[in-house]
Amino acid sequence: MEDKELERLKRKKMLDLQRSSLKAQQPEKAEKPESAEDLLNRFFYGRAWEVHRAAKQQYPKPMEEVEKALTEAIRGGKIKVKISGEDLYAFFEELGMRVRLETTIRFKEHGELKTLEQKISEKK
Repeated sequence: MEDKELERLKRKKMLDLQRSSLKAQQPEKAEKPESAEDLLNRFFYGRAWEVHRAAKQQYPKPMEEVEKALTEAIRGGKIKVKISGEDLYAFFEELGMRVRLETTIRFKEHGELKTLEQKISEKK
C-alpha cells in the first residue's frame, strides 16, 4: 500500500511540475507584441531610416499603410532579409512614391571636406 501511495505522490508532484513549467512559458508568449518601429529597426540598415523618415514626412497617409504592410510581411515571415536604404527607396518608387532626399555634394581637397558652396565661394 505504501508503494501505491508513493506512486500517487510522485504523479501528483510531476503534474505540479508540468503545470508550473507551462505557467513559466506562458508569460513569454503573453508579452505585448513588438512595436512597428522596433520590428523595422531589426530589418533596416544603412540609410533605410533616412529614406523612411523622408517618405513619412512627404507622404504621411500612405506611409501608415506601407508601414503596416511591411510589419505584417515581416511578422508573417515573407520578408526575411535586411532592408537597405537603396532597397527601400526602390520599393517606394515602385509604389509611385517619389521620395526626395536631402543631398549635398562635397569635395575632398587637401584632406578637408568642402561643400560645393564653399568650393565656389573660394574661387571668387
